[in-house]
Amino acid sequence: MTVVATLRIVLDQVAAPTDPDLALASRELATALVEAAPDGCEVEGILPSVPAARVDDALSDVPGLAGVHKVSLPRRELSAALQLGVATGIGGGMIHSPTLFAPLVKHDRVHENDQTVVTLWDFRAWEAPDELSRTSVGWQRAMLRRAAKHADAIVVPTHSMARQLEDFAPRLSERVRVIAGAAPARFRVPSDEVGRRRVLDVPEGFVLLSGGRAASDALGRGFAAIARSGLELPVLVIDAPAGEEPAILELASSSGIPEGNLHVRGFLDTADRAAVFGAAVALLAPAARSAFPWRVVEALALGVPVIAAQSPVHAEVVVDGGMLVPAEDEALASALADALASTAAADRLGVLAADRGRVYSWREAADRVWQLHADL
Repeated sequence: MTVVATLRIVLDQVAAPTDPDLALASRELATALVEAAPDGCEVEGILPSVPAARVDDALSDVPGLAGVHKVSLPRRELSAALQLGVATGIGGGMIHSPTLFAPLVKHDRVHENDQTVVTLWDFRAWEAPDELSRTSVGWQRAMLRRAAKHADAIVVPTHSMARQLEDFAPRLSERVRVIAGAAPARFRVPSDEVGRRRVLDVPEGFVLLSGGRAASDALGRGFAAIARSGLELPVLVIDAPAGEEPAILELASSSGIPEGNLHVRGFLDTADRAAVFGAAVALLAPAARSAFPWRVVEALALGVPVIAAQSPVHAEVVVDGGMLVPAEDEALASALADALASTAAADRLGVLAADRGRVYSWREAADRVWQLHADL
């Protein structure tokens, strides 16, 4: 095969992850890009300086890469260099980043065929900056400013976020593209689900939530809704940041959830997370922030009933695949009670969820990324 184009994807989150969802998105998109590569095209990975074993892991995580370009700078130093726009050794070409982590500098797309595309999955650094470190907020804001100057396109996962992006970075509308994420490829409840849940020490038949004590996660609203629903079911929270378990327990108790009913776990790997979904009677998504709702999409993929707070993102992602209600305790409580009022009601919501879940695919995302770079 004669190679006519090489797409270079930034895999810092695969080699040196700082966020598990971004790491998963990077890995899944890169794998799908390799599988979807048009004739004459190939995919190369870009990594920060990491031990040789991590390079091997990256090659294993993303099979089929044509090669790996390892930059001489470790991730932290490379992150600072990217923020300042100084030389990094990444080079040019057709660069796609599943995050804002990219060389956003002046380049020649017309004559040198250099192009740089970055991705923004959530707006917490602008909507709720107090929930992040000042370093993280400063870096994200600085990188978006650099993207506004130098990126050939900026990808966001929903149309509502595309419209909102104009508030943070004016004059970007012509360069914004919408490409949604998805559940992991072949995401399904594992055959050893019961054993996995036993190891995780989680009950059967629970209401599932995701998040931590941050106000934008809205766990307090979710707990209050469950308490008001009158349902006497266990409650499982996943994705709790390390060390926040006591604060989450206190929040649940103050909302009326008996301590013995609450179970809190951190981020789970893909198979364990699928096993957890396999025992959930419903996913309650009380947050209304502008961020791609990873757990909602995973619940849809597995046909788990979804009750979500009304928001532009949820309205666009869930559509008719779940129950969308005002982001208020009473409305969520009523919807949860209705959803689980009978086996028939829950089964109906499960079917709707599964139908909607089929919309999201990393292969579809990869096809759109290839088309985006072709259009550029």
